[in-house]
Amino acid sequence: MKTALRSTQPSWVTHLTLLILVFVFVGIGGLPIQAQKKKSRPPAGTVLSKDIVFAEADGIELKLDIYRPVQKSEAPLPVVLWIHGGGWLKGSKDNCKAAFLAQHDFAVVSVGYRLTTVAQWPAQIEDCYTAVRWVRENADTYGFDPDRIGAWGGSAGAHLAAILGTRPAGKEKTSSRVQAVCDWYGPTDLLTMPPNVVSEKRTKEQVAQSNGAKLLGAPVPDIPEKAKDASAFYHVTKDDPPFLIMHGSADPGVPVTQSQRFHDALKKAGVASELVILEGAGHGGKEFQTQEVKETVRNFFEENL
Repeated sequence: MKTALRSTQPSWVTHLTLLILVFVFVGIGGLPIQAQKKKSRPPAGTVLSKDIVFAEADGIELKLDIYRPVQKSEAPLPVVLWIHGGGWLKGSKDNCKAAFLAQHDFAVVSVGYRLTTVAQWPAQIEDCYTAVRWVRENADTYGFDPDRIGAWGGSAGAHLAAILGTRPAGKEKTSSRVQAVCDWYGPTDLLTMPPNVVSEKRTKEQVAQSNGAKLLGAPVPDIPEKAKDASAFYHVTKDDPPFLIMHGSADPGVPVTQSQRFHDALKKAGVASELVILEGAGHGGKEFQTQEVKETVRNFFEENL
């Protein structure tokens, strides 16, 4: 007759072993260790200074990251601010698509700003104004050129970058004006953005839950003047800096007409503006990460900064 084998180990040893195996497989973040997201690294030949506090608002520390060439330049570096997207309610400065410019004698400043989960308009643009002023006020410390500052963003970040280039900040001791703007598929007129418009496809209740409503604190159609204040299209004047606007022809989130109308308004005002429509591209994606696109952006900032 066979005898069943029994473990001679205490039960707590078995439980501890199982816990260790679970930890190794799952990892701290709830995913297999191999699948955990690796921290982003600066591009080759650049150095990254992370989480520098540039202001405090609503009890929140606002932070930015700085990418610079490893090889220090004798001359002050032109600066490009990267403003992340995410519908104003998510996203992070950590995923900086402009970082590659630091390989080409630029300083890149990736800016964090208050999201709609903690503050509503105009907090987001005020944080961007503050970031530009911080760059100017700390130019000597970090080797920045305070007279050559550009802004670049994607989606909601492009919305803020475009406003940074068009909307006056009001009275300020240090200027927050920028000298060039790159707008990647950003909404420029909140009043005509489909999620903010009641239609056969969208009810009034759905409009009230849109990202635009969360940004402004009320359904966009109910507060047209505030919506205009938060739209670059309505702030265009002849003294605005040069713009490079890039948009996918098949963008399902922000209609390409948002960029086309904005480009036309800039040109009508006498502002230098270039509109590049990427055929078949959607809302961001691989089409915006090609070498050709990167060269277009780089050339724009080199020519204007």
